[in-house]
Amino acid sequence: MAEIITMPRLSDTMTEGVVATWLKKVGDTVKEGEILAEIETDKATMEFESFHNGTLLHIGIQEGESAPVDSLLAIIGKEGEDISSLLSSANAEQKEEKSSSDEIVAQSETKTEEVKASSSSLPKGVVVVTMPRLSDTMTDGTVATWIKKVGDTVKEGEILAEIETDKATMEFESFNEGTLLFIGVDEGQTAPVDSILAIIGPAGTDVSGIAANFSNELESPKQEQKETRNSSEIITEQSTSSSNSDTNGRIFASPLARQIAKDKGINLAQVKGTGENGRIVKSDIENFTPSATVAPTSQNAVQSETPTTKTAVQQFVPAGESFAEEFKNSQMRKTIARRLAESKFTAPHYYLTIEVAMDEAMKSRSIINTIPDTKISFNDMVVKACAMALKKHPRVNSQWKEDATIINHHVNIGVAVAVEDGLVVPVLKFTDQMSLTQIGAVVKDMAGRAKNKKLQPAEMEGSTFTVSNLGMFGITEFTSIINQPNSAILSVGAIVEKPVVRDGQIVVGNTMKVTLACDHRTVDGATGAQFLQTLRTFLESPVTMLA
Repeated sequence: MAEIITMPRLSDTMTEGVVATWLKKVGDTVKEGEILAEIETDKATMEFESFHNGTLLHIGIQEGESAPVDSLLAIIGKEGEDISSLLSSANAEQKEEKSSSDEIVAQSETKTEEVKASSSSLPKGVVVVTMPRLSDTMTDGTVATWIKKVGDTVKEGEILAEIETDKATMEFESFNEGTLLFIGVDEGQTAPVDSILAIIGPAGTDVSGIAANFSNELESPKQEQKETRNSSEIITEQSTSSSNSDTNGRIFASPLARQIAKDKGINLAQVKGTGENGRIVKSDIENFTPSATVAPTSQNAVQSETPTTKTAVQQFVPAGESFAEEFKNSQMRKTIARRLAESKFTAPHYYLTIEVAMDEAMKSRSIINTIPDTKISFNDMVVKACAMALKKHPRVNSQWKEDATIINHHVNIGVAVAVEDGLVVPVLKFTDQMSLTQIGAVVKDMAGRAKNKKLQPAEMEGSTFTVSNLGMFGITEFTSIINQPNSAILSVGAIVEKPVVRDGQIVVGNTMKVTLACDHRTVDGATGAQFLQTLRTFLESPVTMLA
């Protein structure tokens, strides 16, 4: 019997995954234990093996696509087996999950019918058409162009108007037949979703009462003013068309851009749009510089031009092309964003900074690194010092829960490692029991595998404290966001050579600043300060870490 394979949960924080590579294709024989695909989680790219024997009959998620945990990944069964019932049941479940988003789209498509059904008092054949919701984030729309005018016959499926949403300008077609009796939103005007857009019905029907009683935030349009525009105004509109307008002279611009241009007195025809299809957006107006070429209205105007005016006209106007790229956020980047935001906005952070004399640490490191096959970094020394200081100040090695505070008496230090897609935190289990050389070897191994996405999820779980070091980039001091559920994180800066006072004398010394970010729910200021004092003792006298 065929088996449904779902998107696995490959880490405790994974909510969705991306299929990086399929190693099997439909029709291939699959044996238990063989690798089906490589799945990108929020932490790493991992191989996913099959727990079944059979033939790969169906692939539910293509390479590069993401899907929530437990969604249909594949179906394995006997060659030629009918899997239509399995696909139907799986699709039904996915449709239920998408019902909320589908409802939004359905509302925009069926809104006219809903209004028609709920308005039993309307004359026969009359339908109120409301501003549609053409995107899931749309709250109001702007009528860019009316394709039909009052009195025109409208057929089902014909385009009524072009509507600017928060994302694009889209054609809006009629779902009804009749005569366009009333227009509720003029060209260029903006109205909320569900406000009256138009009324369609039998020719000659009086709909003035319907329009007046319908809830609408805009004033009723004045069709007469539109119809009495003189030819000179029409010629002016057509002459202003540019690369961001169509053959009818209409300029594509977002509602906000139009308003800003109006406030600043900017002619939209002179603005180059950088939005979709040349549409003018807010940034185009804000970055707009009037053209340096000003055509004189007459020879007299040129002759009467003052030197000051000439200078202003001839001044250099920078020109360039706006350029931006959009990249799809990886699962790792999404998770980093979510977890850091949760930490920053739920844990009350405060910061404590000290400066540590590193002269003795530098001497000790040089001596240790003379041992064959041994190499430790200053970061390794910081990690070791933190582990020993945490044993003396277990309150810093804690975790906040709503009903209790957990004090960890084991020390698992996470070391932040920068990778291509963001940041991962390999964890050194029982760090306090490790020697400096062991810490150096393990950190080097884990950092290398982290950059190659070869770390296992278990190797990034269970930290009780975190160290983040940017000293190698020349950063002398910075603050970090706590890696929850930890209560603290140490930010390590670069070692700087500078004048210092020793025994009343100014001498050249090497110092390093470290900043401890603490969760005030679990670590009080005095506790954090005492931890830093102990940390300083270990770093300034490395021999004490050997005791």
